[in-house]
Amino acid sequence: MKILMINSVCGIRSTGRICTDIAEVLDKEGHDVKIAYGRENVPERFKKYAVKIGSDFGVKLHAVRSRLFDASGFGSRIATKRFIKWVKSYDPDIIHLHNIHGYYLNIEILFDYLKASEKPVVWTLHDCWAFTGHCSHFDFVGCEKWKMGCVDCPQKLTYPKSFVDRSSRNYDRKKRAFTSVKNLSIVTPSHWLADLVRESYLAASDVLVVHNGINLNVFKPTDGNFRKEHSIEEKKILLGVASVWGKRKGFDDFIKMSQMLDDSYRIVLVGVSEQQKEKLHGNMIGINRTNNTKELAHIYTTADVFVNPTYEDNYPTVNLEAIACGTPVITYSTGGSPEAVREYEGMTVPKGDVDALVNGIYTLTRGGKRTLNNAELNSMSVFNFVEEYYDIYNRSQTV
Repeated sequence: MKILMINSVCGIRSTGRICTDIAEVLDKEGHDVKIAYGRENVPERFKKYAVKIGSDFGVKLHAVRSRLFDASGFGSRIATKRFIKWVKSYDPDIIHLHNIHGYYLNIEILFDYLKASEKPVVWTLHDCWAFTGHCSHFDFVGCEKWKMGCVDCPQKLTYPKSFVDRSSRNYDRKKRAFTSVKNLSIVTPSHWLADLVRESYLAASDVLVVHNGINLNVFKPTDGNFRKEHSIEEKKILLGVASVWGKRKGFDDFIKMSQMLDDSYRIVLVGVSEQQKEKLHGNMIGINRTNNTKELAHIYTTADVFVNPTYEDNYPTVNLEAIACGTPVITYSTGGSPEAVREYEGMTVPKGDVDALVNGIYTLTRGGKRTLNNAELNSMSVFNFVEEYYDIYNRSQTV
């Protein structure tokens, strides 16, 4: 079977690693897999799968178009036409979409091809962008305009940032494009997102839930010298990990927590910028974003508690990665974040309740760590995850 995946990145960050996890398993089983991507660099080991869409300069032009005209997803016309020409020559059996936003694809050109080709299409939604007129998440502001038709977007200045509001036009154009493909299976990593899709204009599609899986050969209890390197051998470590930190990921809440905890605790944040490092208090350690998964597994293992105070999320793989490394997780009750945490004996607290977060941390640190049993590990394994996708691929070919 020939499988083509399309995502904004390849082999890095959560969605990029999901794609390469799938690719590696299918490759070992004898399938031909390619990952078309639009942004950033690809780790050397994954370059055999990678197919670049457009150029870095084209991404910048698309981003400018989005800023000026609220046109995210409607630029990159030439790059998309060239990519479609390559797709036709590759002639995949299955086309598996992931994040198709990110200033690298023209969605109307892409979906015109998907409609005409009549190939089976599987689309994994990692956020809500597919059924809104602008934003990728709306939970933070409590917006429900997407149910009937977006207008007067309250988040035009958030990703994908724009100086004007054309959310109504975007909503209509996206609805027209995304509902044009007959053989389309929508996959969500959480039941929370699946329920939202069923209230959107994508409700007529087949909507399935496949929880994200992770590579347990990478994310497992891992030795290292993190405590010694940072002179925190005797401290309790609270860890937060994000690709991009901001208020919605809970950066401000970590700052508040740092003022509430006693000196026996240290907060470690992975993924902070140099500017954010300057805002960290003395009991906080900031680490730039890393795509070194072994290093990340060691930091997860070292931590006493993984803290995920996200205000809007789908089914964050960082929760699973921490759990697989033996570290308990506490998160806000928002989006799909609690779904994995509850299953593996973690803890959830009301969104924005920093006092409850701190009290939960005290409880989890007193309880210590635990080793997952085989059934728990198998449930989050990438092999179990890919097997579910393979079943979906086979079923979609028979429609």
